[in-house]
Amino acid sequence: MGEEGRRTMKQWPQAFEEIENRIHHLFAQYQSRERAMQYIKGLLSPVERKNSWQLAEAAGEKDPYRIQYLLGKADWDPDAMRDDLIKYVGDHVEDSEAVIVVDETGFLKKGTHSAGVARQYSGTAGRIENSQIGVFTAYVTERDHILIDRELYLPKEWVADTERRSSAGIPPERKFFSKPKLAKMMMDRILSSGLAFKWAAGDSVYGDDRSLRIWLEEKGKAYVFAVSGKEYVDVGFHQYRVSNILASLPGKGWVRMSAGDGSKGPRLYDWLLLEINSPLRKGWKRWLLVRRSVHDPQDLKAHVACAPAKTALSELVRIAGNRWAIEVSFEDTKQETGLDEYEVRSFTGWYRHITLSMFAYALLSVLKGSAREAFKKNLPARKGSLARIKAQRGLLSP
Repeated sequence: MGEEGRRTMKQWPQAFEEIENRIHHLFAQYQSRERAMQYIKGLLSPVERKNSWQLAEAAGEKDPYRIQYLLGKADWDPDAMRDDLIKYVGDHVEDSEAVIVVDETGFLKKGTHSAGVARQYSGTAGRIENSQIGVFTAYVTERDHILIDRELYLPKEWVADTERRSSAGIPPERKFFSKPKLAKMMMDRILSSGLAFKWAAGDSVYGDDRSLRIWLEEKGKAYVFAVSGKEYVDVGFHQYRVSNILASLPGKGWVRMSAGDGSKGPRLYDWLLLEINSPLRKGWKRWLLVRRSVHDPQDLKAHVACAPAKTALSELVRIAGNRWAIEVSFEDTKQETGLDEYEVRSFTGWYRHITLSMFAYALLSVLKGSAREAFKKNLPARKGSLARIKAQRGLLSP
């Protein structure tokens, strides 16, 4: 290991100590606090799968029951840990120009007992599948993209089924909330936390919700949201369907710009900015921002944007491009900290695992680069561990 690797390895104990100092108040029993830290370290280790069996072995446990107790019955509040996570992110990467990006991701499941599971569209699979859907917010800056809040989406059939709710541990006071409503709840919490951000962004699931856009305007937050063709915008004294506007766009006024770098280089599109009715906020404007494929002029995507009147087109394009950062966050947390590898069915268990996974990835994001690689090189994966630990307990391997 080189000098840089040795230097960055020294940061890990300090980073873990900081996390423990931040979350220790959540646990009445020190055993639960220690197990939570072991869980975070296990999520960061290169075990084959981040399930209860292998995380238990990574923590030096002879069976997974203490890990399962941490996620199920131990006395601690994952929402309070989420608040600590937001403060941790603010203390390390806060940026007044940051973007809050909202999106959902699917967790494919078998059976019908996991809280919120249903046959529903999952972007993860690209089709309707038996899955849970989590709605997330990511804190996106020029250098970082970190998931900072989460809510489990409960379909209406779950909310209406008292027996099913009870068996999954869903609180009786939990009501049905649409995905945009969950997004608003999370952004409201971020505002209340004092974490600085300037922009909000999301896809058409959220952009088509006019009440969410109006609420952001009232809070003085700029936004760029994708909208579907069925959404309406106000121009003068009339409302126009977005699909009709897209069918009659002018041939002039398009500007070719990159929406950011992708895996194959700059993501170049042609962009057109059309002014629509201004908001009540003085000095602000609303626009319909249209993106056109360079290769297929019929491939169009519309966004509704609202920001100070002097905001440049290039800035709106940048925010539209930043929306994809949350997809990278999903991929990273699933690969790096086991976001989707949980084995819990309960409502509380889902929030606990997801929050711990998010905190683990936030730690990675703060340390970054060589520190991450140095940590992994010094924690070699133990092959066949799942079979070995089950054999020791007299259980069959899969």
